Amino acid sequence: MAGEQAFLSTEIVNRGVEASGPDAGSLTFSVRVRRRLPDFLNSVNLKYVKLGYHYLINHAVYLSTIPVLVLVFSAEIGSLRREDLWSKVWEEPPRYDLATVLAFLGALVFTVSVYFMSRPRPVYLVDFACYRPSDELKVSKEEFIELARKSGKFDEASLEFQSKILKFSGLGDETYVPKAIGCPENTATMKEGRAEASTVMFGVLDELFQSCRVRPKDVGILVVNCSLFNPTPSLSAMIVNHYKMRGNILSFNLGGMGCSAGIAALDLAQDMLQANPNNLAVVVSTEIVSYSWYSGNKRSMLLPNCFFRMGCAGMLLSNRRRDSRRSKYRLEHIVRTHKGADDRSFRCVMQEEDDQRLKGLSVSKDLVEVGGHALKANITTLGPLVLPFSEQLLFFASLVWSYLTNKGKGKATKPYIPDYKLAFEHFCMQASSKAILDELQRNLELSDRNMEASRMTLHRFGNTSSSSIWYELAYLEAKGRVKRGDRVWQLAFGSGFKCNSAVWHALRGARPAPHSPWLDCIDRYPVQL
Repeated sequence: MAGEQAFLSTEIVNRGVEASGPDAGSLTFSVRVRRRLPDFLNSVNLKYVKLGYHYLINHAVYLSTIPVLVLVFSAEIGSLRREDLWSKVWEEPPRYDLATVLAFLGALVFTVSVYFMSRPRPVYLVDFACYRPSDELKVSKEEFIELARKSGKFDEASLEFQSKILKFSGLGDETYVPKAIGCPENTATMKEGRAEASTVMFGVLDELFQSCRVRPKDVGILVVNCSLFNPTPSLSAMIVNHYKMRGNILSFNLGGMGCSAGIAALDLAQDMLQANPNNLAVVVSTEIVSYSWYSGNKRSMLLPNCFFRMGCAGMLLSNRRRDSRRSKYRLEHIVRTHKGADDRSFRCVMQEEDDQRLKGLSVSKDLVEVGGHALKANITTLGPLVLPFSEQLLFFASLVWSYLTNKGKGKATKPYIPDYKLAFEHFCMQASSKAILDELQRNLELSDRNMEASRMTLHRFGNTSSSSIWYELAYLEAKGRVKRGDRVWQLAFGSGFKCNSAVWHALRGARPAPHSPWLDCIDRYPVQL
């Protein structure tokens, strides 16, 4: 029972003045009990630590040979007297064995060739753009409830439930929804979905191509991710057709992968850039709100209606070294964690139909706990790749000490918990909901400033699914906080259940882009929530 209580939090809710009954005229309160994120920093799964060090060793195998070569060379030089060394260098004519010289040159050429052939090509983020819908699509929380009421699809209990969710959601009064929301007709149609997809995708790509001064025909790789709307022809085909891209473009369309699909799309684009030198890749991350709109009264399926809003992000990636001079960031690491083998994780976010055969996205009560376990696995794997050596040394020493002191005793000692703020200057946590961001801040021991970009993005644009981490990075740029050499951590999680991380290294101080969605409102932020 004590272990179960560790995952629960309580909240006292003021229910107002009792209108009737024996307690009429008096204040009434209720206690709300809910599950919260597991305290995953207090327990470490060693298999994920081992996986992180495995990644690190694979990428640093050539660096580990440098000390050996230095030692061998030093020993060889140290065995000679100064006079002998001088005579070997200036001896006329030099006496070298031909076979020795050829063997040395062959070994040198082979080593250098293997190094450059196995070395991954750097992947640069030239620039990115985030779509900002027109002001006529802006709605407040009250207007959103009125649109839902005018649609005639929800009973009063469902409207009251949505109103309460919005009140504590962390969303502000300037988020965007499509015009189709609130119509008495069915909005989740292929026609409405294609119309919204065309608006957000073409809008963001027009800005991206213009700011990067790139022609669509120059792009050799295209990756599009959208979880719930997957028409035929695909969204990637819509982009190819609209911009008349070249016939040999490598295009991919990722569907059904949830809010973390944006980083999965980056991972795919990175792999394709490694296999195709001298190339450009475009990644488009979005979610189509009108097509995923739920018009029933099942509460677990009403939650996405309250949180998800219009949004789209487009990124231009390059593996050409000449683009490093004009690029904003270099991709350092991508770490992906998938917990789909567990049935509860697999079913916690699922698209299904209710009793009236109305489709929607069902969110389980286990979401917070499942997400916590996925996060624990992801950050434990990421730690050895990004943490300073001092933190890794302390963490490793604590693990060894715990193993030696508790061997055979059957008890575990709390390990040393690294400080991830020493690894990153900026944090872009997926802007899903206020409750999730609160738990992330508590577990990772982040400051309010660390969480500012995520909270302000949720307030201004709502949960834009896989594109939200890019609105957060745009916020940091608009504030002028990203400096040369800074490292940015983007973290997202979604159905499956998946948790993915991307780490970027700033190549220069990022200035607010002329197409930034924050330009007209950045002076008003941060706001007090």
